[in-house]
Amino acid sequence: MDPPRVAAHSDTWNMGDDLNHGTWGYLAAREGLVDPARSIQVGMRSPNPDRHGFTIIEANLLDAPMAATAGRIREVAGDGPAYLTFDIDFVDPAYAPGTGTPVCGGPTAHQARTLLHALAGMNIVGADLVEVAPPYDPAGVTALAAATLAYDLLCLLALARGAR
Repeated sequence: MDPPRVAAHSDTWNMGDDLNHGTWGYLAAREGLVDPARSIQVGMRSPNPDRHGFTIIEANLLDAPMAATAGRIREVAGDGPAYLTFDIDFVDPAYAPGTGTPVCGGPTAHQARTLLHALAGMNIVGADLVEVAPPYDPAGVTALAAATLAYDLLCLLALARGAR
């Protein structure tokens, strides 16, 4: 099972055996838990030269229609089972400031939803939405965006389950 991933950071830093939110992708690939050839990371805004075989779509390339980005995700992930992981820092901090590592230049919450909707029909068998940090957003807009995106993820799971 290999993860399409949307986020601002690749989380493929090689820090030896140090397991943290910036190293899990590297460690998972090293341990053979994911196949980087079937994994894609979308929306990257922080440079990391260590790609370790993962396909990367930088945030500046998201100006194309989200359907084109979804097509690229489908192409890389293939028809097999996929686990979709969504970091809230994928969304620009103007729309989701409540995260530990905000980086400007990301998509709007609407664009994030459009991308998820365009993934309908993929064989998604699991999903998560991570890195929401409510203390950094007293207005609560991040939690609202995250809850809406989590709902969209649940819908994708239900559609995929119905198709199996």
